[in-house]
Amino acid sequence: MPCTTVLAGKLATNDRSTMIARTDDGHFDEKKLIVVEPDQQPKIYKSVESHVEITLPENPMRYTSCPSVDPKHGIWAATGINAANVGMTATETTTSNPRVLAADPMVELREAKDGEEERCGGIGEEDIVVLVLPYIRSAREGVLRLGALLEQYGTYESNGIAFNDENEVWWLETIGGHHWIAKKIPEDRVIINPNQFGMDSFDLEDAFGARESHLCSADLREFISENHLDLNQNGKFNPRDIFGSHRDMDHIYNTPRAWFMGRCLAPHTYRWDGENADFTPESDDIPWSYVPERKVAAEDIQYLLSSHYQGTPYDPYAGHAEKGGIYRPIGINRTGVTTICQIRSDVPDAIKGIEWVCFGSTTFSAWLPVYTNAPQMPDYLSNVTLDAETDNLYWVSRFVGALADKCYGSCIQNVWGYQDTVNIRGRQIVLKYDRLMRESGDFTLAAQANDELCAMAREESAQILNKVLRTASEQMKNGFSFADTCVNK
Repeated sequence: MPCTTVLAGKLATNDRSTMIARTDDGHFDEKKLIVVEPDQQPKIYKSVESHVEITLPENPMRYTSCPSVDPKHGIWAATGINAANVGMTATETTTSNPRVLAADPMVELREAKDGEEERCGGIGEEDIVVLVLPYIRSAREGVLRLGALLEQYGTYESNGIAFNDENEVWWLETIGGHHWIAKKIPEDRVIINPNQFGMDSFDLEDAFGARESHLCSADLREFISENHLDLNQNGKFNPRDIFGSHRDMDHIYNTPRAWFMGRCLAPHTYRWDGENADFTPESDDIPWSYVPERKVAAEDIQYLLSSHYQGTPYDPYAGHAEKGGIYRPIGINRTGVTTICQIRSDVPDAIKGIEWVCFGSTTFSAWLPVYTNAPQMPDYLSNVTLDAETDNLYWVSRFVGALADKCYGSCIQNVWGYQDTVNIRGRQIVLKYDRLMRESGDFTLAAQANDELCAMAREESAQILNKVLRTASEQMKNGFSFADTCVNK
């Protein structure tokens, strides 16, 4: 599915936490946030999309999950944090090129016909979180487990997957049907990835030597050489050039998002605007990683993932007839769920994991932090139906976005106020319960904290829904002003 990913190492953040975040931009897919206990994890997993069956290990851990409400196409767990405080987001749909796909074709489902038996497909976005997250105790372990699954079962799509623990963030990208490449993010950097093969540097010597910060398929060197994939000059190894794409469609759909995020993270490091710009929205060589000019907080990642080219001629809400809306925004209407998996380093192990959840279009929705080490999530996040209603944050967020979009100029200040208030009150509740749980040693209070967080979100969401509904009603096209006195006369 089309998505946008942001990753942050612990020295790039304000509180030395690691963060991985991704918008899950499906086709208006209804989503919820739940906790999966070990006895709820299947022992044999079968993919709906590809029919592949995989026997799972016997020792799953508790983990959070953002599955689809409608299970007809599979689980699509999207993202989560497990009991070992390892986060995962899967997947960022990426791009490849014909040379790679010819050399290592995708493993696609082949239905039984003409007397031939069915051939199962590989694993994909539907499956990966369920297959990996319950069984890993570090971000590196996540890379190694997923890499082994890709080599054994293959995949039917190009994807990027992120893992984080208290100290490390890793990014894995698939290459063709069975190959992969992964890199540990430098601690002082922020990574941006908008639906393209992202990595623009890789140390093959480390990958085939100490394996400190780079991992890959065991035969990657031979795969590149035998299939004449290396397009690089002067000994430079740029995996984006080798495995990725440079298509005209990228310049409308992908590179503009990278341009906007880079512009926010490093506004003075590079020139982003004007005739002498280092990078434009259609540049193919926009950097993948940045040392941000100031440390980033969760709210900065929220801003990036809620953006629509504000402050530029490409903002669809700014009224620029010539350029407004020509590029695909990050904050898009069809997003189902977006999360930031934050693993903190300054609190006890039992409460290191915080998941910031945002349903619907990020431009208009609020981000709610919740503790992940809890036996279940409150109904306001987990009890989502396929029918529109106001009893959960998913559908309220959809209502707010659909109404506010139509009268952006009149609604947006109220929306900003709502988003800020949920952030402020959410952080206050987390600070309160961090202190209570430290002092008491009773970490079961995390469930109580989540209840309080959801009660706050319900209160604030009802208020913003009232406001945008009133504004949208006042601006309906069938309105008509005519003085009552005229009627009486």
